[in-house]
Amino acid sequence: MFDFTKKVLISSLLFTCSLNAANKEVSKNEIAQMEQLELLKRAQIKITKAYDIGSLYILNITVQGNADEIYLTKDKKLILSGDVIDVSNGMKITAPADLTGARGKEAFTYGKGTEEYFLFTDPECPYCKKFESYLPQIADKVKIRVFYFPLESHENAKDLSLYIMNQKTSSEKIEAMFNASENLDAAKNAKYTQAELAKLEKSLEEQIQIGMKLNVQGTPTIFDKDGKSIVWVNLLEKFGIEVK
Repeated sequence: MFDFTKKVLISSLLFTCSLNAANKEVSKNEIAQMEQLELLKRAQIKITKAYDIGSLYILNITVQGNADEIYLTKDKKLILSGDVIDVSNGMKITAPADLTGARGKEAFTYGKGTEEYFLFTDPECPYCKKFESYLPQIADKVKIRVFYFPLESHENAKDLSLYIMNQKTSSEKIEAMFNASENLDAAKNAKYTQAELAKLEKSLEEQIQIGMKLNVQGTPTIFDKDGKSIVWVNLLEKFGIEVK
């Protein structure tokens, strides 16, 4: 969207500033002041939310109705469009996802722990299945809200999602999730009443729309309770599990 030279800016930011500060939401008054910056005014950019991450501001913006994310230096003299990487862990610095409205829309909840996570998964995604194979090891530590996000490249993902969601109890849904490949024939040949199918498809579409709103582009995608994106391998390592 913006044509800026980024290398010098990224270097100075990464080597002179810490990007590990907790995200602190910026007040509406300060957002209004930011919107008075000449470039933002000229491009008719509206800031929907802004976060102070210590060295930079992350700005969630809309430009002609399109959502985007940019960065503003603390002196408010430079804007960076593109990825900013935390040198401590190699992760992209991004604003937390807004999970408002997501709770209660999940297909089911896995685990009886206290640490809450939001998982967007595809029953035909090999990386999802790899991650899910480790879940029994952390079931007592986590509470994972499972959302189905079938990818178009997986031809049976929607049928499997509906089949899993149609199981009567949470334990049956969890078992069906773990055994998705074995359930493929049953999923493809499942018979639903018109009312059952309408209800299942509405729920699945709601989950997909939530994922799209959160900019989910692949699976598995995981957020913690504060909306921070979590890499599944790092989540497992947090609990002392080595991925093999």
